Amino acid sequence: HCLSARAVCRREIDGDRGNGYSWKITLLRNYWKSKVKQEWLSGKYSNVPSQTSLPEKSMYPMDVDTWGEILEAELER
Repeated sequence: HCLSARAVCRREIDGDRGNGYSWKITLLRNYWKSKVKQEWLSGKYSNVPSQTSLPEKSMYPMDVDTWGEILEAELER
């Protein structure tokens, strides 16, 4: 799980590890974020007609840099 989360959230996980968090805490802090971020980056939510069409777990608190990555991916599609 740690490696799959890091594949999507490298900056976030490396930052947490650099701040002294254990792998367990780092995974707890980033697991759901990595799942949601991967779905956004893969284009799963690129063509939704309205916010009510989004699945319940399509949002997760993310920082500005993470949303920037998602928006850049959308612009490249």
